[in-house]
Order: sequence, then C-alpha cells, then structure tokens
Amino acid sequence: MSTQHVGVAVIGGGQAGLSMSWFLRQRGADHVVFERDRVGHEWRDRRWDSFCLVTPNWQCRLPGWSYSGDDPDGFMTGAEVVTFLEKYAAGFDPPVREGVEVTRLRRTGNVFELVSSDGRITADQVVIATGGYHRPAMPRLAEKFPPHIAQVHSSQYRNPGQLPDGEVLVVGTGQSGCQIAEDLHLAGRRVHLAVGSAPRAARRYRGRDTLAWLEEMGHYDKSVHEFGDADEVRLRANHYMTGRGGGRDIDLRRFATEGMRLYGRLLSVDSAVVFGDDLGRNLDNADAVAEGIKDAIDAYIARSGIEAPTEERYEPVWTPGVSEPLRLENISAVVWATGFHRDHRWIEVPVFDGRGYPTHDRGVTSCPGLYFLGLPWQHTWGSGRFAGVARDAEHLADQITRARRLQAAEGVSWLAGTPTETYPDLEWAA
Repeated sequence: MSTQHVGVAVIGGGQAGLSMSWFLRQRGADHVVFERDRVGHEWRDRRWDSFCLVTPNWQCRLPGWSYSGDDPDGFMTGAEVVTFLEKYAAGFDPPVREGVEVTRLRRTGNVFELVSSDGRITADQVVIATGGYHRPAMPRLAEKFPPHIAQVHSSQYRNPGQLPDGEVLVVGTGQSGCQIAEDLHLAGRRVHLAVGSAPRAARRYRGRDTLAWLEEMGHYDKSVHEFGDADEVRLRANHYMTGRGGGRDIDLRRFATEGMRLYGRLLSVDSAVVFGDDLGRNLDNADAVAEGIKDAIDAYIARSGIEAPTEERYEPVWTPGVSEPLRLENISAVVWATGFHRDHRWIEVPVFDGRGYPTHDRGVTSCPGLYFLGLPWQHTWGSGRFAGVARDAEHLADQITRARRLQAAEGVSWLAGTPTETYPDLEWAA
C-alpha cells in the first residue's frame, strides 16, 4: 500500500474549498481538493424544497466568478446555488477528488498525515474548508416525545408533504426555523412555534434592501475583533428574514394573527409540551434589533446627505398573552431547527479551545501549515458566506505561498507546479 503526497490538501469542496483552489492555482501551488460527496452537496442535500438565499444575488461572488443573471436583487433557490457552484468549478477545473472522505488528520514530523476513503495521504500544508455546521444539534428533549410523533431536524426537512397529516411543532426561530414555519404555514398546516432569542431584520428599508445599506455602510468589512467579544459574536444566531417570493420580512406576530401559535422556549416534555414565559420578551428583543438597524441606516443617510424615501416604523400587530402547554395529542410532528454542532474530532492536532472551536488568527492556526477557511465570522460577517469567503481565501493563499517560499529556501523540494508524487508507505502509529 502506498501513500500519496500533495503540497496542499484542501478538505471540503464547497464554496470555501473551491475559492481556495482558485487562488492556489493562480499561484501555481500543487494541491488537491478532497470532497466527500459532490460539489454543491450541502446546498443540494441539506436544504428544503422552497429554500432561497437570504443574501441577494449580487452578494454571490467568488474569486474569478460572480452572479451574472438578470435578477441581481433577487435570491437564488437551492437548485440555482448548486448550478452556480457547478459552473464555477467547470470554469477553472479545480483538482477536486469527489467521493473522497478524510476521516483522520494529524501532524507527524514535517508533514500532515491524512486517512481517507481513497487511502493514505501526506501533505505539507492543509486547509480545512468544511465550514462550521457539521452534526445536527438534537436536544435530549427529543427523546421525551412518544414514538408516534415524527421528528426531523431542519437539515432533513424537505416540504410539508413529508410530514404526517396534523399539526406541527417547530422548535427554534433562527433563519431555518422561521422559514420552515412559514413554509408549513403557507401550505395550510397548523404550526406551533417555539420562539427563541434570535434577532430579526427588515428585508427592505427606505427604498433598498437592508443588506445593501449595511454593505455600503461598511458593516460587512468590520473584523470580528472590532466587536466587544469575538467569541460571543461567532455564536450569535443570524437575523431572520427570507428571500422567498422576491424577499420579505418574517413577522412572527403577523403569523400569529393568521393562526400560527407562538410560545416561548421549550422547557420540558411530559404529557404536554411546556414552554417558558419569555415569548413577549423574545419578540420585543427581535423587534428592537430590527429597529436598531433602521436607526443606524437613518443616521448614515443623514450623515451622508443621501436622498432616500422616508418610511413609517414598524408597529407590533399582535401581543402575546399567557401561553398554555401544548398537549402531545395535538401534534403529529416536530421540526427541530436547533442548529448544528461543530465536529472536528477527526483532527488530531491541538489547535482547539475548551469548547472545540479552532483557535486561529484569520484562519491561520498555531500549528505551522494548518489553516481553516469558511468558518462563520472567521474574519468578517461574510467569511462563511459567498460575500466574504474570497477575501479570506486570498489571505490564506498569501500565507501558504509565503510558507512555501521559506520552505524552498531551506531546501524543501515541493516547489510550484510539482506533480503529485507517490511514496512508499510510512509508519502510521495507532
């Protein structure tokens, strides 16, 4: 059995891994991208049927490639995102090995050793481009529901017809939870929604998409370290809104006037589902965040002397009363929109903090030659999105190139353009 060797191993073939490959190819660096499934897998297989991007199409930009359709202010569907990525990959033919899963990574001597479904691989440098959403987070409370109630995580949800007839409990009000609740609601299903502390934002304000204002204001160029607590910022839930139907607000209060039942956080499950008394507070806080964003936009417009139409501020259309427990016999299914856990257990390199988050400086870890790309808020808001991953990839490509030059000056023989080589099997400790 032989061991393959590459200069740079990029693990993950999504938008982050492809962006990394584009810059490495420009610099003539020997590299291979390992993708356990197919390019676009996450968008193809872990999104519901009516899924649309929340970010407008003009923010979909990768190195050497950007949205060029006739609806820059629209929002691509999941299928359109897959096509976008596939065309991007076809445009520069990156060295992607699809269907190759890397299951172990460690550092031995001057190289990294990778165990994969395609055999053993060594690399001088490694870029982990697998994002930050790996294992569906299913709370232990899921075990309390009786077996006749169907349960799916948001990553498994596809459409209302997938669930048995009857009323549905959706737990969680981040972007996925709110959009899935809306999907079920629009299909005529009775929805019970456990509302958490996620903030919301208006889709449009004073004549423009809110995200367009924030980009012009430089908000998306702010480094995570410009905020008070970088760790807290990285853990924040995303603001909920939607790109569905050309883009619109998600107003949970309006849903309540249309028959959706809103509750506070889910607390316990026994003969009934019990919720906290924080519904009003959670709705008020979400509204306050949305209005705070409008305040910032108003101040920017005034400061810059921009002519923009005025707009009436939001007035709550519904106020919650005391919520009663939800009887189990009243629901047929639960959708858990409770996020994901990071899973880096396959990485046997000591670069993680006590919570399992990789410690890094803009993707550069303390282990020479090991990098991360595509993490949420890795450097800016756009780091884990189409909007900002190219900038982070270029930064890492510069770091990798600098390291290569230093290694070459010290006599290490993996120079630009060196073809992939095969070496006799190395000694792999247990």
